[in-house]
Amino acid sequence: MIVPMTKFIFLVYHEDYEPFLKGLRSVGVVDIVKRKKELDENTAERLALQKQIAETIKLLKKYKKPELTEEAPQNGDGMKIYEHINDLQAEVESLNQQIATLKKEIEYTEPWGDFDPQIIEKLHKAGLAISFHTIPSRKFDPQWLSKYNIGVVNELPGVIYFILVKEGQEEIDLPSEEVKAPARPLRELLKKQEAIQTRLIQIEEEFAHLAASSIPLLQKTLHQIASEVDYHLVVSNTLSEAEGKLKVLEGFAPTEVKEAVEKYCEENGIFYIESEPDPNEKVPILLRNNSFAKLFEPIGRLYSFPKYAELDLTPFFAPFFMMFFGFCLGDAGYGLFIFIAATLFKKFKAKPSFKPYLTLAQYLSLATFIFGAISGTFFGINLIEAQIPILENIKSYFFDSNKMLILSLLLGAIQIIFGMCIKVANIIHQVGFRNALSLVGWLILIIGLLIRQGLLSAGVLPKGETILLYSILGIACILIFFLNDLKTNVFIRIGKGLWDVYGMVTGIFGDLLSYIRLFALGISSSILGIVINSVAMSILGIPYIGPLLFVVFLIVGHLGNIAISSLGAFVHPMRLTFVEFYKNAGFSGGGKQYKPFAEKHGA
Repeated sequence: MIVPMTKFIFLVYHEDYEPFLKGLRSVGVVDIVKRKKELDENTAERLALQKQIAETIKLLKKYKKPELTEEAPQNGDGMKIYEHINDLQAEVESLNQQIATLKKEIEYTEPWGDFDPQIIEKLHKAGLAISFHTIPSRKFDPQWLSKYNIGVVNELPGVIYFILVKEGQEEIDLPSEEVKAPARPLRELLKKQEAIQTRLIQIEEEFAHLAASSIPLLQKTLHQIASEVDYHLVVSNTLSEAEGKLKVLEGFAPTEVKEAVEKYCEENGIFYIESEPDPNEKVPILLRNNSFAKLFEPIGRLYSFPKYAELDLTPFFAPFFMMFFGFCLGDAGYGLFIFIAATLFKKFKAKPSFKPYLTLAQYLSLATFIFGAISGTFFGINLIEAQIPILENIKSYFFDSNKMLILSLLLGAIQIIFGMCIKVANIIHQVGFRNALSLVGWLILIIGLLIRQGLLSAGVLPKGETILLYSILGIACILIFFLNDLKTNVFIRIGKGLWDVYGMVTGIFGDLLSYIRLFALGISSSILGIVINSVAMSILGIPYIGPLLFVVFLIVGHLGNIAISSLGAFVHPMRLTFVEFYKNAGFSGGGKQYKPFAEKHGA
C-alpha cells in the first residue's frame, strides 16, 4: 500500500532560515519539492565527488581481507585518504600502461637475445655497419654464411633472425626484411618489468591496509557530502518572496509522522500551512506492505513507482509472480536444490541487507517444487513415465503437457480478470464509480459467461437455458454501449462501445495467448533436464572413468540448466506482470520515491 502523505508549506523569515533548515533536517521526515531541474555548478561537482568516493569505497572492498583488522581513525581526514587512493589508482594505471608497453618491447627484443647496444654503437664508430634482419626459413641460403659477414642470432619455427656486418659503403642485397635494432638490452627490460610488478604488489598491499582501516572514514565523508548536497538542493529549491525577506519551502511528510513536523514548527515559531496533496501533484511515494509482498517491491521498482492516486500493485502481482516463476522452472528437484542453497546461505553467509532476496528465492523455489510436483518432473526425470513403484498410485494426479497448457491459460485468464477488477477499483478510487461502469459491464459479461458455462457443465442448469444468458448479455450491453461516458450523447456512447468491443476482444485474446510462454518455458526446462540425464547415461558406459564423468556431467549440466532456466523463469513472469497485468489493471506509474531531507549517517 501507499503511505498517505501530508503537504507542508513553510513560511520562514530569511534570518531564521538556516537554523530552520538544520532543525528540519534533524526531524528527518519531510521530502522537499524539487522545482529546479538543472543543478548549479557547485552541486554538480559535489554530486560527482560523491559518486567518485562511492566508487573508491567499492574498490577498497575488493581488497578487504578478513585477516587484516586495523583500528579505523576516528578523526582522520577522509578527503586526504580519498586523494591518496586516487593517486595510487593513477599510479596503477600508469604502471599497467608501462607493463603493456614493456611486454611488446620484450616480445620484440627476446628473439635477439641479450646484448649491449653500446657495443653496437662502438662498432658503428669503427666504420662497421650492423643491421638486423629477419627472413622466412625456406628463403635462407646457408651459403650466405661463408659469403657474407652474417651471424645467425636465433632460429624460431619458420623465421630466422640474423645480423649482417658490412664495412664502409659495401652494398649487399638480400631478400630479407631489415628491422629496427632493439633499443634496450633484454636484461634491462626484464629488470624494469620486475620492478613495476613489485611496485604493483606494494600498492595492492597498501590498498588492503587502507581497506582494513579507512572504509568507515570514507563512508563518513561520503555521507557528509551527501548531506551537503541535500542541503544545497533544498536551498536552491526555496522560493524568495517579499524582496527576499520571506523564504517559502514546500514538502511532503507521511501523515503518520506529521506530528513531529508540527511539534518542531510550533516550538520554534515557524508558520506553516498543512493540506492534503492535490491529485495532480508529484507526491513522493512510500510503500508499506506485509512481509510477503515487501519481498517483491524491488521487482515492481524495476518498472516504476505508482502514482500517489493509484493503487500499489505489489501485493496483487506478488502471488502470481511466484506461481509463474515456479511454472516456468517447473522441476521439483530444482526447487528443492534452490530452497536448500538459499536457506544455508541465508543462515551462514548472507549479510542482513541481502537476506530478503534469499527469502524471496525460498518462496520462488517453493513454487518451483509445487509446479514440478504437479507436472511430475524431478531433476529432469519424468515421474509419469518412470517405473517407480511408490509413485504408481499417484501417477494419475500428475499433469501431462496438455493439462499444463490448459493450466497456463487458466492462470492467465485469472490474472487478466483480476487485473480488470483492480482497474475498476483504481478508477473508483481516482474518479468515481460512474467512470467504471463500462469496465464493470465487461467483467459481468466475462465472469457471468464463465459461471454459466460452469453451471451447465456441472448439470446445475439445464441445456438450452437462455434466461441467465440473456440477462448477462443485456446488463453487459447496457453498461458497455450506453453507460461508458455519461458526459456525451447516446450515439457517441454507442460508437465508443463498438470501438471498446474491438479493442477488448483483440486485447484479451492477445494477452491470454502470451501466457502460453509459461507452458513453453516449463517444457524447455524439462527437456533440457531430460537431455542432460540422457547424455550422462551414455557417458556412464565409458570404461574406468565413466562413473566419474557421469557424476561431473550431471552436476555441471543441471547447475547450468538451473542458472539458464531460472533467468528465463524470472524475466518472462516479469514481462507478463509489466505488460499484460499492468495494462489490464490500468497501471500508469511514474511516481517518485520518498526521500526525506535528513541527516546522513556513515558506518
